[in-house]
Amino acid sequence: MSEEPMPTALRILLLLVLICACDGKDRQERPASAPTDRPPLESDARMGDPGARIGGADRAYIGTQECAGCHSEQFQAWQRSHHDLAMQKASEDTVLGDFDDAKFEYYGTQSRFHRKDGNYLVRTDGPDGELHDYPIAYTFGVYPLQQYLVEFPGGRLQALSIAWDSRSESEGGQRWYHLNPDEHIKHDDELHWSGLNFNWNFMCADCHSTNLQKNYDLASQTYSTSWSEINVACEACHGPGSRHREWARNPNPASSDKGLSVSFDGRKKAAWVMDTESGIAHLLQPANTRAEIETCAQCHSRRTTAFPGARAGAPLLDHFNPALLDEPLYHADGQIDDEVYVYGSFLQSRMYAAGVTCSNCHEPHSLQLRVEGNGVCAQCHLPEKFDTAEHHFHSTGSEGAQCVSCHMPTKTYMQVDARRDHSLRIPRPDLSDRLETPNACSGCHTDKSSAWAAEVLERKFGKPSEEHYGEAIYAGRHGLPGAEAQLMALVADETQPTIARATAVSLLPRYLSRESAQLLQVIAQGDDPLLNLGLAKSLNSVPQQIRPALAIPLLYEHRLVTGALAANAMATLPMDNYPAAVREQFARALNNYLESEGSNSDRPESLTNIAAQHMLRGNRKQAEAFFDRAISIAPYYAPAYINLADFYRTAGREQEAEALLRNGLDSVYDKSPLQHALGLSLVRQKRMGEALAILRQAAENPRATGRYIYVYAIALNSAGEPRKAILTLERGLQRFPHDREIVQGLAALYREQGNMEKAGEYQQLLSQ
Repeated sequence: MSEEPMPTALRILLLLVLICACDGKDRQERPASAPTDRPPLESDARMGDPGARIGGADRAYIGTQECAGCHSEQFQAWQRSHHDLAMQKASEDTVLGDFDDAKFEYYGTQSRFHRKDGNYLVRTDGPDGELHDYPIAYTFGVYPLQQYLVEFPGGRLQALSIAWDSRSESEGGQRWYHLNPDEHIKHDDELHWSGLNFNWNFMCADCHSTNLQKNYDLASQTYSTSWSEINVACEACHGPGSRHREWARNPNPASSDKGLSVSFDGRKKAAWVMDTESGIAHLLQPANTRAEIETCAQCHSRRTTAFPGARAGAPLLDHFNPALLDEPLYHADGQIDDEVYVYGSFLQSRMYAAGVTCSNCHEPHSLQLRVEGNGVCAQCHLPEKFDTAEHHFHSTGSEGAQCVSCHMPTKTYMQVDARRDHSLRIPRPDLSDRLETPNACSGCHTDKSSAWAAEVLERKFGKPSEEHYGEAIYAGRHGLPGAEAQLMALVADETQPTIARATAVSLLPRYLSRESAQLLQVIAQGDDPLLNLGLAKSLNSVPQQIRPALAIPLLYEHRLVTGALAANAMATLPMDNYPAAVREQFARALNNYLESEGSNSDRPESLTNIAAQHMLRGNRKQAEAFFDRAISIAPYYAPAYINLADFYRTAGREQEAEALLRNGLDSVYDKSPLQHALGLSLVRQKRMGEALAILRQAAENPRATGRYIYVYAIALNSAGEPRKAILTLERGLQRFPHDREIVQGLAALYREQGNMEKAGEYQQLLSQ
């Protein structure tokens, strides 16, 4: 049966649909056929024992009591610290909350905290929405809040979202409260305490216990999570102690490491001298602080665990994928926004650049500041120059006179936990309005504007002498004119914090030209781990024809995480024409990537990525099974629906794709990606009326991207409604004033309508 000829406009739209069928940040690019030279993919995605990467049989964990015998002073300082109390069995001595039949009301659900037969219990809504009695197994944390863990089948521990405010009554504490007080979190919500995102085994465990092994079994979907010690004990920071114990029993002067896995003596060897003219101390010679900072960063950073089994002193990028200054974790100028846990902030600081390390300010066993108040800063900054009203503008002893008030402002998380920004920055209220960032001045003086604060500082200290890296990052995030040039300048400026430069590297592929591609190739061939990581994170945004030039050097990068990400970015490309050595290196790095995703296969993100790898090998049944599993454990996870729908499309199962996307709309929080994908599916089925309706919903969604608006406008134009298409794009340009596709669309549509003047205006805007 012959089909009617397809209108030209519809042909163009269908081509656009095929190109963009899996639009979104989690899109997996797929070739027409499975590439060759791919390592085998095990059906359960478990790729060996990551814990075997470091150490050996002669390095065993021996426990805190063994350490305490010789290191009593350090042991005493550690006791009752936040590390010591990070996790404990629930008992009379450890539970701080009121379990004397206390009641807590939350959107009509009354939870009850009580005791029975010596156990602590909570009666609250479970995964079915009904009230159940749950025994409290463990306490989690101690101050300013304490959470409670409940055992579920399959080895799961879940953290209650009703927590105990352990602050004093005068501070508003000694009460039960909900972590999401302004939003009704129901039993089927992705943020319900019984669900995936409050699962201790994945979300919390490895930073609250020592030698934590998650031990997730994909086949049974169960955990057998284990630890050496329930809390953060000596060996969490110093590594397994068996060899050190043997050294202590038989000291060998020739043993430089004393049997320890890692040494933190670099800070002790540092010699600081005060510059009386500047009032700031500086190092006489560099000190090696990498091991200390990266050991702390294993937990005190926003990161994902790529390769489990990290021990003290291990290179961070061999095990963890740390966040850069990404949205919405950080403001454009690098100030904290979401919870980022210090490391990414500290890397931006002048203190870090000067050689300061964590233990310069914090006693590492008690975790207390080495000196209270401004005294901790006075270790390196002369008080007579900086701890004065002339410098800080506030009366002595006031809150405003505290160094941290201006240089380490706080943001409150989990409702009661105020955490300081460790970027230790000079306040820049002059940036706030144009970069949409907070500043310490108007953060306290809420009745004053940022412009007022900027004027006060300028009168006192003069105009800031240099541009801030936040300006380039903001331009890169928002597609401002000149963004590429600003990002390139930041990448090349070695005086700027490396994490800011790495963030610029990760943004640069959005604006790729010959010049910026050449700069990225220099980065790829360089040896800066963080810059290489920034490039590896963004390779999927690089056109396939030039991706190998950037990715192949990263396969040889000495950090496992970077090489694995580079291999994944190349997984859709044919490898036949490369030398055998390159193919072998690629295979090793890709196996590392698969191992990493397998270790995190309790998460929908990793299951979706494993499914994509199965697709590349033509394992369609396995691919579908992994997509299905991702959706079954996380019905809210939109990328799994989009990728599975695209899988159905490639198999000629378009109606199943449509049904899947419609079902997903009932479960996901942000519906716009699924609406967009559904609209494209309807276009492919030539049901243009229905397609236009759903594409409009995607475009008008408050969380829409410029891309959704552009596609809807092209669909309108293809349906014979060019005026509506132009109006849609013009409204879209108001929302996304620097979106290149929208501007291109306006230039093209006005030209098509014969309005060359307007087309020229938009073409000129595009060239700018």
